[in-house]
Amino acid sequence: MAKGFNRGPAMGGQSGMMQQLQQMQKKMEIAQAQLAEETVSATAGGGAIKVTMTGDQKCKSVEISPDFLKDADAEMLQDMVLSAVNMALDESRALQEKLMGPLAGGLPF
Repeated sequence: MAKGFNRGPAMGGQSGMMQQLQQMQKKMEIAQAQLAEETVSATAGGGAIKVTMTGDQKCKSVEISPDFLKDADAEMLQDMVLSAVNMALDESRALQEKLMGPLAGGLPF
């Protein structure tokens, strides 16, 4: 093997890249922790159904208005809950994109 192999400016570049990757990893961990704490909510049926979800897409609560239950049939209730869950998932994904998107754009590859 030749003397000086893997030495010089290229090694400094690899070290710098490793530092960038470590910083990126720390930022991603912070963003993931923040997503787990933040919540979004969506409603359906004029507010009769409310679903709250975290930014890491865990459902925290489903609230159904007691007044809605008086007149609702099972199929309508199922449709409303499904709609509210899907809207909450969309909101959660948007929050995730807002927090994680800039980090993914900064990858040094």
